[in-house]
Amino acid sequence: MVRTLKAKGLTDERVIQAVTNVPRHYFVDNAFVEHAYEDKAFPIAAGQTISHPSTVAIQSQLLDLDPGMKVLEIGTGSGYQAAVLIAMGARLVSIERQRLLYQKTKPLMSRLGYRAKFFYGDGYKGKEAYGPYDRILVTCGAPWVPDALVHQLRPGGILVIPVGEGEVQDMHKYIKTSQGELKEEIHGEYSFVPMLNDRSESR
Repeated sequence: MVRTLKAKGLTDERVIQAVTNVPRHYFVDNAFVEHAYEDKAFPIAAGQTISHPSTVAIQSQLLDLDPGMKVLEIGTGSGYQAAVLIAMGARLVSIERQRLLYQKTKPLMSRLGYRAKFFYGDGYKGKEAYGPYDRILVTCGAPWVPDALVHQLRPGGILVIPVGEGEVQDMHKYIKTSQGELKEEIHGEYSFVPMLNDRSESR
């Protein structure tokens, strides 16, 4: 897996170490356990997916994360990305929109010893009570950048989010300036499950 990650452009050794140390087989369905360490996405509950390890690693690298930073994750999913962030020393707050996944993943993370604050709720609204955040990571394809997430990001903070309304999204990295503006970078095309907006506030 290390060779695969480096071939995909991963250079942050902390990220590579975290991705290779997290036991991915605990986060995939039993039917895929034998393939858990291949660079593939697999279906999980509620019509969602667990991302490729390389995608998890690339998003983690874009965060430029230091231990002790407060991170908001939108889309807990299987918990695999959350486990990688926790392994890197993040103080994590994670929100999941799918109740079935939330009910499955929260106790799994506890059993595996990954400590974080997990919530069932609307990712478009973030979790203001625990903000502001040093980093925010969105693990689903968003049709736009939610204003609430920008508001909850501290100046100097980084937001990583796949943006696009079709099957393919552009991976955006935003750095919030001291004036509250966003500096934008785009880091390639990816395909994520959509960020559900039926419970979001209007744009």
